[in-house]
Amino acid sequence: MLGIGAYKQRMPREGEALPGRDAPMRIQNAHHVHGRPLQGDFEGLEQVQFGLGCFWGAERLFWRIPGVHTTAVGYSGGVTPNPTYREVCSGMTGHTEAVLVVYDPKQVTFDALLKAFWEGHDPTQGMRQGNDVGTQYRSAIYCTTQAQYDAAIASRGGYQARLRDAGLGDITTEIRYPAPTFFYAEDEHQQYLSKIPNGYCGLGGTGVSCPIGAGVHAA
Repeated sequence: MLGIGAYKQRMPREGEALPGRDAPMRIQNAHHVHGRPLQGDFEGLEQVQFGLGCFWGAERLFWRIPGVHTTAVGYSGGVTPNPTYREVCSGMTGHTEAVLVVYDPKQVTFDALLKAFWEGHDPTQGMRQGNDVGTQYRSAIYCTTQAQYDAAIASRGGYQARLRDAGLGDITTEIRYPAPTFFYAEDEHQQYLSKIPNGYCGLGGTGVSCPIGAGVHAA
């Protein structure tokens, strides 16, 4: 990893962001766990992007949820087009490490995904998650529909009350609609903890439950 500096805990200012490139990252379009595509139009399915710290553990959290069709990791919410992992880690692209979650709303509700998101990390930490420090570890929900956005905002309010009752601070999660462009990460990062089961996972929640339903539909 690159060294941690104070500048990595703020978004790059105008003119500071790295220029990036026009060509998108080329990846193998098959999920390491189940073989379904990572890229496509996903007709009849819905998509959302979640940022909750290092994307290795975050992706595994979501691919295990019944009703999630596929997942991929990438970079989102920043300035630099088609960045590399090294560039994102420099703090000079503005992106957060994100998980693209493609799901079947007939099998799993958006509330169920929100519950996993809120309980899977500490959304009060700003530009960090545990010992992982930098803008790329910030908490984010990037929505593709107005309904998702409304649900995310409502869930934030409910979870904030629970966190305050537990003595924790204000939620710093960035919630946006429409979602920014998702740039796929390099092959080695896709489904990392399936390829390397004992690899690093920095995922860790607050222990505070989120007051929304599980929302997994019967098959």
